[in-house]
Amino acid sequence: MSTTDSIIGTATPRIDGPLKTTGVAEYAADFHFDRMVHAVPVVSSIASGHISKLDLSAAEKMPGILLILHHCNIGPLYRTVPGDDNATNSEVRSAFEDDVVRHWGQHVAVVIAETLEQATAAAAAVKAGYEPQAANLRPSLDDYTGARKSVSKRGDPDAAFASAPVKIDQTYITPNETHNPIELHASVAVWDGDRVTLYETSQGVVNHRVVMAQVLGLPVENVRVVTRFLGSGFGGKLFPWPHTAMAAVAARQLNRPVKLSLNRRMMFSAVGYRPRTEQHIKLGAGKDGKLLALRHDYLNVTSQLDDFNEGCGEATPYLYSVANLEITSGMVHRHVGAPMYMRGPGAVPGLYALEAGMNELAEQLNIDPLQLRLINDAEKDESTNTPFSSRHLKECFEVGAKKFGWDKRTAAVGSMRRDGKILGWGLAGASWVALRLPCTANVEFCANGRLCVRCGTQDIGTGTYTVFAQVLSEKTGMPLDHIDVILGDSALPDGPMSGGSMVTGSVLNAIAAGADGAIQKLQKLAAATEGSPFQNAKVENISFTKGRIHGKDQNPDNGMHFAELLKMARLNGLSAEGKTQPSWEDPKARGVSLHSYGAQFVEVEWEPDIARLRVSRVVTVIDAGRIINPRAAANQIAGAVVMGVGMGLLEETVYDQRTGQPINGSMADYLMATCADSPAIDVTFLDYPDPAMGEYGARGVGEIGLAGVAPAITAAVYHATGVRVRELPVRIEHLLQSKIVTV
Repeated sequence: MSTTDSIIGTATPRIDGPLKTTGVAEYAADFHFDRMVHAVPVVSSIASGHISKLDLSAAEKMPGILLILHHCNIGPLYRTVPGDDNATNSEVRSAFEDDVVRHWGQHVAVVIAETLEQATAAAAAVKAGYEPQAANLRPSLDDYTGARKSVSKRGDPDAAFASAPVKIDQTYITPNETHNPIELHASVAVWDGDRVTLYETSQGVVNHRVVMAQVLGLPVENVRVVTRFLGSGFGGKLFPWPHTAMAAVAARQLNRPVKLSLNRRMMFSAVGYRPRTEQHIKLGAGKDGKLLALRHDYLNVTSQLDDFNEGCGEATPYLYSVANLEITSGMVHRHVGAPMYMRGPGAVPGLYALEAGMNELAEQLNIDPLQLRLINDAEKDESTNTPFSSRHLKECFEVGAKKFGWDKRTAAVGSMRRDGKILGWGLAGASWVALRLPCTANVEFCANGRLCVRCGTQDIGTGTYTVFAQVLSEKTGMPLDHIDVILGDSALPDGPMSGGSMVTGSVLNAIAAGADGAIQKLQKLAAATEGSPFQNAKVENISFTKGRIHGKDQNPDNGMHFAELLKMARLNGLSAEGKTQPSWEDPKARGVSLHSYGAQFVEVEWEPDIARLRVSRVVTVIDAGRIINPRAAANQIAGAVVMGVGMGLLEETVYDQRTGQPINGSMADYLMATCADSPAIDVTFLDYPDPAMGEYGARGVGEIGLAGVAPAITAAVYHATGVRVRELPVRIEHLLQSKIVTV
């Protein structure tokens, strides 16, 4: 547990907050360079076919037009090396690779002009001709006849299900959801000879650099990627999209900096989405509630060329104890753009289906849904036959139930009322994988008396800058305002991608090791420097406290400030590098099941007279290891809960079945949860350090706050209305079937 005198575990304001609130923080589209020009893509108006012609005549005559790139003049662009884990691209196909159109909104050309207005006008003047072909845009996936891959299996689930006294056999559906961060995707490309710097909206500058080196055919050392700040990504900015290469090629051909920013409409077609899933859940149980069989068979949409597996069975194999289980997956190719990971990929839609099934099973058994979870709590990961590194799911349920007041719940549908409204209460479990990724951090004591830490990871708005500063402050005793954190540049020591809630757990060990190493070097320097009060002293008798070097028995306030020592030694700085060993190389982590856990308790209010449904209250309890910054962590969980309200009640991208165009492809038409939709949210962390995660025992919190929210909502909706919704989002049309009325 956190100590009161440590900054680790203390609610700490973000050190980058003043930069953002004053407008000083530079995002990708904020960068400006002399002679910079602007690029605007031209996108297809069909979902399937070939480009028969591109009439550029009118566009080329317009003022300020410098270049129009397309399939015939883009020059050589390459695909990334298959199987290269260090170069993950968003799409198999490179920009303008051929003249085939595979989805509405595919880039078919890009116009570069002196001003954004000129480029926008000329892009509208480009006339594309097509040879259209039949497009498969069918929403339902029930036409799939392909093979299914067995993801996890134990026992004989089919036989166990057939003989089970109590059964659930249902299909649960999640729709396409579109990433809608406030910051749009943008690239600014600047060449210097044969080297290119890309100012990017990226959740992974190191991976972005390797991908772009392969796509552009450059040595990796000739590519630099910079992302100082990111206006959220939610997974959509994990990997490079084709527009980055388009900007880079245009800048190289013109020998001028090029800025390319997608507009909101393009965000709905060109940079990923959470794909539709259809998940068949079979649960078999004894009359005592003990699970006997579990089948989880899921399908998800993918594009014509990309084999994107959503991974809905990620949490299913280990969450509950069941001897007979199988999970299978399949991908259904449609004429849509490439899907991409969205906050909580796989586990979040997968847990919607599994937990919704568990709630239905509880009703059929006439067992409290909380009690059903406790009956089936797992003591080990039965999919791998390994112990959990640290699992407190049962405590999450128990603490959440107490805080929520679950014991006051009456089970009958529509039986709970308050202020003339019908209340519904629901719950669900949550889980998310935990991993340590490789990371290198450089810690430097600088001659100006400041402390610097450098790492090629990035802060996507979650508080990574502050976590770095907290660890250094805790290690060195230096105040936060004397620490400089330098992130978001692929030229820095390699750091992890900001995805999967893995950054915090990955960087901590590297920062700590770098700080320890730099302190040891200072101690040795103090003993070796001529004129130092510690000259020729034994290093083990020299201590470092609050920025000062002192003898072990000496008052730290009377010691020498490290800046004085550096000046005496005629050094500008002294640094050390620390590394994080990835969990898959660590024997302590390899032998355990590494996950975070949580419980979601949801209250809805239903007013049938005016058909109004609202999520009014959420209690969420999270077991995510040691919490480094409770303020930032609670913000992450609360934001994820609000996103879960959107997933449960609002979000769905709807496509025109004739063209594949998103019908609600704008911020005005795509429904997301706003402040008015946000419930009262109570966040509790159990704060048990996970020994398998290293010195600090921290796991990530970004994804797990979203897991379990949607099935808890649908359970609460059923409790209030008697309507069982199995296809998200919950619509008023569903609820009009309710027979429950107010009195």
